Amino acid sequence: MHVLLVGSGGREHAIAWKLAQSEKVSTVSVAPGNVGISLEPKAQLVDIAANDIDALLHYALEQKVELTVVGPEVPLVDGIVDRFTEANLRILGPSAKAAQLEGSKSFAKAFMKRNQIPTASYEIFSDATQALDYLKTQTAPIVIKADGLAAGKGVVVAQTIEEANEAVSAMLADNAFGDAGSRVVIESFLSGEEASYIALVDGEHCLAFASSQDHKARDEGDQGPNTGGMGAYSPAPVLTQAVEQHVIKDIVEPTIKAMANEGAPFKGFLYVGLMINEHNQASVVEFNVRLGDPETQPLMMRLETDLIDLFNATIDGTLNNTQCNWLEGSAIGVVLAAGEYPASSSKGEAISGIDDAERIGCKVFHAGTAMHDDQLVTNGGRVLCVCARDTTIVAAKQKADKGCELVRWKNRHYRRDIAYRAVARINEA
Repeated sequence: MHVLLVGSGGREHAIAWKLAQSEKVSTVSVAPGNVGISLEPKAQLVDIAANDIDALLHYALEQKVELTVVGPEVPLVDGIVDRFTEANLRILGPSAKAAQLEGSKSFAKAFMKRNQIPTASYEIFSDATQALDYLKTQTAPIVIKADGLAAGKGVVVAQTIEEANEAVSAMLADNAFGDAGSRVVIESFLSGEEASYIALVDGEHCLAFASSQDHKARDEGDQGPNTGGMGAYSPAPVLTQAVEQHVIKDIVEPTIKAMANEGAPFKGFLYVGLMINEHNQASVVEFNVRLGDPETQPLMMRLETDLIDLFNATIDGTLNNTQCNWLEGSAIGVVLAAGEYPASSSKGEAISGIDDAERIGCKVFHAGTAMHDDQLVTNGGRVLCVCARDTTIVAAKQKADKGCELVRWKNRHYRRDIAYRAVARINEA
């Protein structure tokens, strides 16, 4: 089977790596892909941008692609699934209408409100003066979100009203996120522990993936600015069996049913970012309509079932007859980023030590890398994700941390406390 994978980040590297392990896959074409993907067996890079839907469609038809998998959110929101489906091509992902769950935070919040899905209270503003006046009546901490897509950086958890004012002014008055920030959602702060609940949905049924937990803050102790994610691990102990049953009953199943009832049946990966409070009650922080990054990397380290079987069952509407098996133990992924990330990112710094990390049992997934004069160099904010799997999260973390020490370039930055909550639970026990 010839599979086309759209995207170029660490998530796509992990998906390509897993797809290549399937006996049913002959070729994984990745558009545009990255250096690390090009080194994987069965993988080949295609020089087409992830948001160039016309060119991707032409390639899929010309090359007789049998299945297309979309990694990032932008082409999904832009309607790539609708275009491919009209051309009778098999593709995994939601329609543009269903992708609004991620593409517009105001849409998602209104959807949750009218369908009684638990989430933070909120107000929406497109006028800076009105938003700033509203903030005068609020207390911190408070959350400011750009309405549209902002590559995971359009969320500010303001610890003071002054910080909230700055965030609103940057988005609405200074156009910090372009059209994505032309409207903002101001919502109440939810306290608790975050977790990522990811499931494949075929329009009617869902098949849960293993639980995971992301770390959004740049610095250790969950300090510093919000990022696209500095590391993740699976499973997440906070998602107990009882909490998961509550999430399915009160959030996931109502979401699937309501989307179908509103004329936008959801197919593909539904990512529910959760906040779980001290009473084990979960609320939705955000919806994504694709796999998370960096959650995908440790999840792919643990996934035992053939991805192709899962994707085909999703497209064919047979997830209710499909099982998903996971390797025992835990997996972790630690993101190595440019020192200036997320504000900016230096490029062209020589990278060394990846082979050393993989020799001790890590798997290093590429995100922001490039080749220059036969030397691997940095080419983005989140550069690599060093992953490891072991019998316990403590053992997996020790291995990944050692791998991170071995991979080097000038001014790299990473968190040394990824999975600290799970480790603390073990120590307490």
